[in-house]
Amino acid sequence: MLDPMPKKTGESVLPPRMVAVIDIGASSLRMQVAEIHSDTGAIRKIESFSQAVSIGQDSFDDGKINRATIEDCVHVLSIYRQRLDEYRIFDPEQIRVVATSGVREASNRMVFIDRVYIATGFEIEPFDEAELHRVTYLGILPFVEKQSKYFSSTSLVLEVGGGTSELLLLEQADVMFSNTYRLGSLRLRHVMDQFNGPADKALELIKSHIEQTIVDFQFSTKHAKPRHLIAMGSDVRFAASELNQAPVGEELVEIKINALEKLVNKILQQSPDQLAAKYHVSLPDAKTLGPGLLTQLMFAKHLQVKKLLVANSNLRDAMIQEMAQERSWTDSIQNQIVRSAVQLGRKFKFNEEHATHVGRTACWIFDEIQFLHRLPVRYRRILELASLLHEIGNFISDKSKHKHSMYLIRNSDIFGIGSQYQNLIAMVARYYRGAPPSMRHDGYAQLERHDRVAVAKLASMLRVAKAIDAGHHQRINKLNCELRGNRLELTTTDVADLTLEQVELRNAAELFEELFGTELSLETTVN
Repeated sequence: MLDPMPKKTGESVLPPRMVAVIDIGASSLRMQVAEIHSDTGAIRKIESFSQAVSIGQDSFDDGKINRATIEDCVHVLSIYRQRLDEYRIFDPEQIRVVATSGVREASNRMVFIDRVYIATGFEIEPFDEAELHRVTYLGILPFVEKQSKYFSSTSLVLEVGGGTSELLLLEQADVMFSNTYRLGSLRLRHVMDQFNGPADKALELIKSHIEQTIVDFQFSTKHAKPRHLIAMGSDVRFAASELNQAPVGEELVEIKINALEKLVNKILQQSPDQLAAKYHVSLPDAKTLGPGLLTQLMFAKHLQVKKLLVANSNLRDAMIQEMAQERSWTDSIQNQIVRSAVQLGRKFKFNEEHATHVGRTACWIFDEIQFLHRLPVRYRRILELASLLHEIGNFISDKSKHKHSMYLIRNSDIFGIGSQYQNLIAMVARYYRGAPPSMRHDGYAQLERHDRVAVAKLASMLRVAKAIDAGHHQRINKLNCELRGNRLELTTTDVADLTLEQVELRNAAELFEELFGTELSLETTVN
């Protein structure tokens, strides 16, 4: 790659882009303001905010967020709104607001979301567990690159939040397993507070909850034995600072397990009020400190690691990284997502060579006809995954297999893919054959108009890509594309006889031709 030309004196440089991420957690509302340099993508943190509001205490106990708690949240978020106005951060594209388990599990979550929007203008994103896994992986990537020695074999990333604990099992840099468990420091504190009995019995009770989660994890991963345990979360960062007498920085910090155990035992013997006074932390943070650290400790002892590796990474920082990348996925993230989709395909006995070839061809078509479809690049990812998985419905039955593919994709886990994206992938796969999209079809009418149009366009490209590999032999690997008048000509030098592919293309091209107003042909240039 050539070095960029040096800027001339006086040449204008785009100013940094101001952004903000607000995390509505189970026990607090946090905001990070940062600036992103447009030329380099470098990120500079400007200001951080945190205010304790126990949303999770309501939703985990009563199943809903109390009105008073909602208004407390609105008050805090209104202050955050004022601060963003002072920073002149007005564009919704500059602001991301997400809510985790405390809001997700509340029966009145839509009331909460609407109230926040009416009072502040903040739109809370749908942010489910799969997206949380993707963002967590993005946050851990810098440590994988800087301190690869800790990721040379199997490692486990564990983040204990207020409502849930998230686990990522890595084999070197690849995600082998990801899951979120309903085990959080705030939930465990709630169990302790509700227990009518001696303190030691309450402690045994929460230990049993943690042990059951460890058993579930080990069963799901076939008793994996990670060599390293990487811990994330505010509780364990506190422990690292306390034990090492220094804040956690840009590299993983080691904590010896015996030292952590002594600290945990000391903390569990004190009341939240005592902890708040001694360590100068807020009362809500003091309440979750013991249960959060106990969870990390029990995982470490079960895995028989001698030290805990603490990462200074959080949801807000990782989401700002995504914003710096214009919300497009890095190659590392994309590779993990495709790996997960391929594993899903293998589970349902798909034709991997054919599916991979169709996916590659579909993406090539997407790139070549950008001037026709005008879709943002994020839809390319949807097309690739739909192409990989379009035939998994064969596992159920050859009859209506496209509908079975839609069902399986909708109801399976793909690493890093949230429910909104997953539904679009399923819809594109559903239309790889059969009737074109119709408002009478399940799910299609419920899509926003721009997504309905995108699904139809992507499905038309998938149909063409599939026709090009009609014989499932991957004969055509090189294609050229040229628009001549209202005719789009695809040509190849790979094959002399294209009879089979041309017949399939005539049957498959109708949707493409109707959408883009152009005829489609496939020819060979082999003499």
